[in-house]
Amino acid sequence: MVEAARARAKREGADISFMVGEAASIPFDPERFDVVVAVTILCFVADPAPVFREITRVLRPGGILAIGELGKWSLWAAARRVRAWFGSQLWRRGRFRTASELRFLANGAGLVPALVHGSIYYPRWRWAARLLAPYDAALSRVTTFGAAFLALTSVKPTTGK
Repeated sequence: MVEAARARAKREGADISFMVGEAASIPFDPERFDVVVAVTILCFVADPAPVFREITRVLRPGGILAIGELGKWSLWAAARRVRAWFGSQLWRRGRFRTASELRFLANGAGLVPALVHGSIYYPRWRWAARLLAPYDAALSRVTTFGAAFLALTSVKPTTGK
């Protein structure tokens, strides 16, 4: 993924540096970032608490975490579980989170979690997407159950923890 990102940055003429590191040991000084965006990094992490603590450590007070993960109770996660049952070594290690788990992890790391939003409440079939996508925003206002993707924003308090 990093090589693909480097190639794209080069094509786009973007001056970006990339680093590879462990999510539970981020190679940056404390309070370095105003925003941390993490997309589907927890799928293969057995214990996500250290990851949330590291993100909190590198966020400045008032900084924002935006994290997106595959939803545990979705058809997308179910399809990956079926792949695991049929021998996929990759998805055998996969772990999916719920909205309440994400909020709990953020809170436990000293962040103040906001709402979790869900999206993509339909299976990966083109006809289903065309039929159900218009209802996605309405479903997200009601529940995260069944959402393929969950997005949580949290803020690092300016005082305390």
